Amino acid sequence: MSSALSGIKIAVAGGDDREIVLISELIRLGATITVVGFPREKVGHGGYVVSSVEEVCRGAEVLILPMPGTDPNGLIRAVYSEEKLELSERAIKLLAPRALVIIGTARPFLRDWAKKYHFTLLEIAEMDEVAILNSIPTAEGAIQIAMEELPITIHGACACVLGFGRVGFTLGRTLKALGAEVTVVSRKPAELARAYEIGCHRAGFEELSRILPSMEVVFNTVPAMVLTREVLRLANPETLIIDVAAQPGGTDFEAAHSVGIKAILAPGLPGKVAPLTAGRILADVLPQLIIKELSKIDAGLQYG
Repeated sequence: MSSALSGIKIAVAGGDDREIVLISELIRLGATITVVGFPREKVGHGGYVVSSVEEVCRGAEVLILPMPGTDPNGLIRAVYSEEKLELSERAIKLLAPRALVIIGTARPFLRDWAKKYHFTLLEIAEMDEVAILNSIPTAEGAIQIAMEELPITIHGACACVLGFGRVGFTLGRTLKALGAEVTVVSRKPAELARAYEIGCHRAGFEELSRILPSMEVVFNTVPAMVLTREVLRLANPETLIIDVAAQPGGTDFEAAHSVGIKAILAPGLPGKVAPLTAGRILADVLPQLIIKELSKIDAGLQYG
């Protein structure tokens, strides 16, 4: 297993402590690793540190970008870099033919470049093998924020979870285990059935205006505007809102502020509250994905 990635040229551009854990594992598996966005002392023996995105992309068979990806202008999140790292079309053109690019969630421009330059784009944020595991530090981080902000215990608190997908389910189950009175809001009958099965109250989004006045903390996991101005006007002003959906979240934060409700946008919690665990998740999942995807690419080329 220690040579599973032997000889494969992998570039890692930007990121945070999660990528440091990942880089160490990729080196252990025998990959040739080139890194930008980290100081030399943060990169283990066997990794090559370069100074630009173009340099890191040159000849790379695999390019790994951070889970949060880039901003709309292509700037890569890189917490250890004093210089701005920009993912440009010029840099992408330097990748090896039929390269694999891995990212949490891609912007439209990167999807367009994948078609134009014929590289494989793998968006992993919504893959079950990543998202389900990441739901654990996300839920723990959201509850940690609630514990710090609320004047009451989670035990006995009236809590509402909006959306009951992978993160919502882990949140609801953990809140129940801590003794909270949990109401799950979802549009999907199957999710509401699962909420009932673990002992939660359940409601549809059309009932938000009715249930919010009795809630002490609301956790939103839905990446669409669900906590609108109209809904928030009817909420208890003492309610705490913690929005863990992808930016810009599903809360009208300006409206919340105007009615005196504290609303916190908290995306990317795994890398903030449990970077070592989140890094181990990437280190466990990504090597298998790389081997699988490169095998597909090789098979396609041979068939062609």
